[in-house]
Amino acid sequence: MSASPRNGASSPAVATPTGRNVNSERLRARAVWLYYAEGMKQSEIAEALGTTRVTIVRLLADARRRNEVRITISSSMAELAGLEVQLSQRYGIQDVIVCPSNEAVPDPTQSIAASAGAYVSGMMQPGMSVGVGWGKTLHSMLQFIESQTLSDLSVVSLLGGFSHVRHFNPADFAWRFAELFQGEGYLVPAPALVDSPETRRALIERCGIGEVFAKAHNLDMVLLSVGGIAQGATSFQTGYLTDAEREDLKAAGAAGDLLYNFIDVDGRLIDHPVNDRTISVSLEQLANAKARIIVSGGPEKVEVLHGAIAAIRPSALVTDDASARTLLAM
Repeated sequence: MSASPRNGASSPAVATPTGRNVNSERLRARAVWLYYAEGMKQSEIAEALGTTRVTIVRLLADARRRNEVRITISSSMAELAGLEVQLSQRYGIQDVIVCPSNEAVPDPTQSIAASAGAYVSGMMQPGMSVGVGWGKTLHSMLQFIESQTLSDLSVVSLLGGFSHVRHFNPADFAWRFAELFQGEGYLVPAPALVDSPETRRALIERCGIGEVFAKAHNLDMVLLSVGGIAQGATSFQTGYLTDAEREDLKAAGAAGDLLYNFIDVDGRLIDHPVNDRTISVSLEQLANAKARIIVSGGPEKVEVLHGAIAAIRPSALVTDDASARTLLAM
C-alpha cells in the first residue's frame, strides 16, 4: 500500500517491505507522541496524520503490545487513586474519579469536565434514557464527550428553563447533549421557578410538563451537577431569586441546590417556599435512576456536594482532589 506525498515530499515509485515497516514505525511513533505527550484526542491525531481514528487506535494498542510505551505512576497520581478508594468506601460510591486541581487556577471546572467527559462517553449505550441537569461544569463537559450515533436514545431535561442565563441554560445543555449522540431530546417548556405552588401545579397537570417528567421515571442514567449558595453561584444569576431570598435560604440551612431543590449539608430538602415553586424532577425520582452521576467540585460547592451524595446516593462521582479531601474530612 502506498501513501500520498505530504508537504510536497516525494515518495518512491515502489515501496519496499522495509520502507513500509519504517513508515509504519514512524507513524506509530508520531501517534504515540501526540496521544501521550501532547494529550491530543484520537480523532485529532487521525486528522493531523491524515488517517482514520480506527488506525490510530490500532497503532496505540500495537505500541503498548511492543512495550514501546511505559507508563509510570507519579506520587501525585498515586495520591489521586488513594482519594478515589477512600471516597468510594466512605460514601458507598461505585465509581469515583478524582482529578488534580491547580493552585494557580482556583476554579477546577475544566479539569473536572475533562474527566467527566471521558467517563460519560464510556457509559453511553444505544437504547438508553438519560436525564440531564445543567450548570457551568456540565456545559464545559460537552467538548470532552466523544460523539457517536446511538439508536433509540432519549435525553430528558430534568429542570425548566431560564431566560436570563447567557451560557448555561438547561434546555440548551439537554439539546446539545442529545445531538452528540443523535438522540431524541425532551425539554421542559416552562421556567425553572414560577411565582406560586398553584402555578407549578397547573403547569405540570395541564400544560404537558407532566408528560416530560413522566419520562424521568426509571431512567437508565441521570447526569447532574450541584449549585452553591454563594452570591456568585450560577443558580443565583438567573434572575429568579433575589439576594434577600438567597440570604433567607442560607439562614434556613440551605447548603445549595440540586436542580433548584435546595438542600442542607445532609441532603434534606429545606422547608422553604422556593422549593414549592420549582419546576424540576424530585430528588426521589433522581435517586431511582439506575446510574446516578454527579459532576461537581470547588470550595464553594463541597457542602452541597456532601448533601447531594446523601440525597441520591450516586453511583459515580467526578470531582477535584481538594474537594475530595474536604469531603473525607466532613
